[in-house]
Order: sequence, then C-alpha cells, then structure tokens
Amino acid sequence: MDFGVILREILISAPAILIAIVFHELAHGWVAYKLGDNTAKFSGRLTLNPISHIDLFGTIIMPFLLLILTSGQWVFGYAKPVPVNPYNFKNPKIGMAITAAGGPLANLLLAIACTIILKWVLLPFMGAIPYFIFEPLILIFKATIMINIVLAAFNLIPIPPLDGGRIIIGVLPVRYSEMMERIEPFGSLIVILMIVTGLTSVFVWPLVKLFFSIISFF
Repeated sequence: MDFGVILREILISAPAILIAIVFHELAHGWVAYKLGDNTAKFSGRLTLNPISHIDLFGTIIMPFLLLILTSGQWVFGYAKPVPVNPYNFKNPKIGMAITAAGGPLANLLLAIACTIILKWVLLPFMGAIPYFIFEPLILIFKATIMINIVLAAFNLIPIPPLDGGRIIIGVLPVRYSEMMERIEPFGSLIVILMIVTGLTSVFVWPLVKLFFSIISFF
C-alpha cells in the first residue's frame, strides 16, 4: 500500500469514523440525560465537539494501525465512553439497557440519513457539482454509511461491556443478568479473542446485511 493510497484512505475514513463514534457516544449521554442522569451533561459530553469524545488510542492510533495492517480493508475505532450513573434512573437495570441501545440506534439512524442525502440530494445533482468535490463527498458518505452500520452491528454483540451485553443484562431476569455481569471483567478479552478467531463475523455480518436491507428502503 503506497503513501498516496494510505493518505486517500485516511482522508475518506477519518471523517466517517469520527462522525460515527461522536454520534454513538453523544446518543448514550443524551438518552441517559432524558432518563434522569445528568452525569454526561456535567462531564461536558453532550456535545458534537469531537475533542470532548476523542480517545488517543481508540480514535486515532488504532484506526491508523488497522488501516496500515489491513491495507484499508478493515478500519475501526472508538471514543471515550460516556459516563453514566445508573442509580440516577428510576429503574437502573432498564435504564442502562435503554441507554446502551441509544448508541447503535444513533448509528443506524445516521446511516439512514446519509443514505437519503446520498440518493436524493447528491446523486441527482451529480452534473451540477464539480467532480473534484463530488467524488470525495460520495466516498465519504459511502464510508460513513458502512462504518455506522458496522459499528452498530459490532456493538450489539451480546457481551458486556459492549452495548449488546448491557442490553441483555437489562432485559434478562435478575438471576441470569447477574451471571452476565460476572462476565464483564473478561468481556474485552473475549471480544478480542472473537475478533482474532473471526467469530465476530458470525454475529456481525448477518446484522450488517439486515441493516443494509433496512436502509435500502430509503
């Protein structure tokens, strides 16, 4: 992969990743705030300012390394987790599940919004936009759609501390949710092992296909 291709991939992927993770974390904080928890607001995280959400490793270093190591085939990142205090919810268990669902839902809605803009605004006026502006816009919108869908699907893997795990904990009976909570200290390691062994694709790609089928209606 030569430097020109790497630079092109960075210029396309970086805005898409940043938009996806900022909206993902903002959604967590906003949902928590609506449910009665002011922690994210007082921490300055209810903002679209990316500086408030950037994690040095997850937002910058890891996506860049993945871009290099996979020749641009797999780019992923994350932001600083939004602080949430479940004891501020009327029902902490359900409140955490709804808050967790906010992130993937925001990514899916953002993918739908970008699809609508791409299909109904940019493409119909293709001839009216200079090509040197049109091509990068199209590539960034396509990347934003893909990254948001993959991010939503990945985060719905039902292993805490991923959003899917927190949703499962919120909806399972107490006995089983407590069993899931005991997994959480090892959750990150389990997810890494799933990525290395390719097991994530068993769960992620069917969801990716489902989400693409949903946005195809727009």
